Amino acid sequence: MKIVLAPDKFKGSLSGIEFCDITAEAILSIMPNAEIIKMPLSDGGDGTIDILDYHLEGQRIKLKVTDPLFRQIEVSYLYISSSSTAFIEMAAASGMALLKAEEQNCYNTTTFGTGELIKDAIERGAKTIVLGIGGSATNDCGIGMAAALGYRFLDKKSVEIVPIGKNLIDIDKIDDSNVNVGLSKITFKVACDVTNPLYGHEGAAYVFGPQKGASKKEVDLLNIGLEHIAKVILNQFNIDLQKIKGTGAAGGMGGGSLVFLNANLFSGIDLVKELVDFDNKIKDANWIITGEGKLDSQTFSGKTISGVLVSGKRYKIPIAVFCGSITLSESVLKEYGVLYAAAILDIAKDVNDAIKNSRIYLKKIAEKFTLHIKEL
Repeated sequence: MKIVLAPDKFKGSLSGIEFCDITAEAILSIMPNAEIIKMPLSDGGDGTIDILDYHLEGQRIKLKVTDPLFRQIEVSYLYISSSSTAFIEMAAASGMALLKAEEQNCYNTTTFGTGELIKDAIERGAKTIVLGIGGSATNDCGIGMAAALGYRFLDKKSVEIVPIGKNLIDIDKIDDSNVNVGLSKITFKVACDVTNPLYGHEGAAYVFGPQKGASKKEVDLLNIGLEHIAKVILNQFNIDLQKIKGTGAAGGMGGGSLVFLNANLFSGIDLVKELVDFDNKIKDANWIITGEGKLDSQTFSGKTISGVLVSGKRYKIPIAVFCGSITLSESVLKEYGVLYAAAILDIAKDVNDAIKNSRIYLKKIAEKFTLHIKEL
């Protein structure tokens, strides 16, 4: 029997790779002849680099860049020399996890460090750059990233502004006369798992600004700033960002990537599946086991499990889901194609116990599932 293990991480508890190791050990203890294929996945958010490194075995490039508050930090990205491909996580240089709670406010943060990572990859000889834009601490529409690559954002007096969300409203002109010459030679693929527009009540500022520390007044101003830069971009580059889905992702980095990098936006999970050749590796599987920390109605909107279900349906492979918690009914799960589901929270004492002892509970779930399929 061939079983593919294709989970995302259990945030704050287990990595996707740890999930695979624990589950594989449990299955083989009962079915020692089973063929286990470990295919941990990610939807393009933080942790994607670890997953791609696991599958593709690249080189970690370390360098000092600017964090969201213009401080120097050492971070890394993944580089595959054989294909001249760099994999960069926006969260590494511009992520929420880099800031203390009291420092988090996307009104004052920048994506400049992400641009520095891109610049280094270009200088290293990258032909393709894959950018994951989850976990950001910013709302600057990517102007910080662009500034690191040679773009200049000028106010009405032709004075260059500091590239943070607060200053979007002051941009009168974008000077692209000294942009990094290597930029036009790169194919950019951006992993983006949201479809929000750039501005408006469903846009970057109103939906994500409060989660990133901005006050109500600051959110209003950020939204005005995003609408303003959209007009500047429309006038200068003839690109109407508001009409393109996903431009509001990562504080407008989705839109900024389209304009300043000439990037294409992809579903994060679809892009990761393509990079690790997921569909080819699962074709003759008897089961796929996937999972993540929480399975709820949001799970089926571009998350890892939804991507696994699409592939499983394509090749008529039954899907089992092991999660930290599941809030959907059995009938709803079956509608989506889940034939077996189990949650750690259903057998743990409480949430703290579930997180603390997730390894033990996952092992029990995997053993119970194996006994179930063995009897089929």
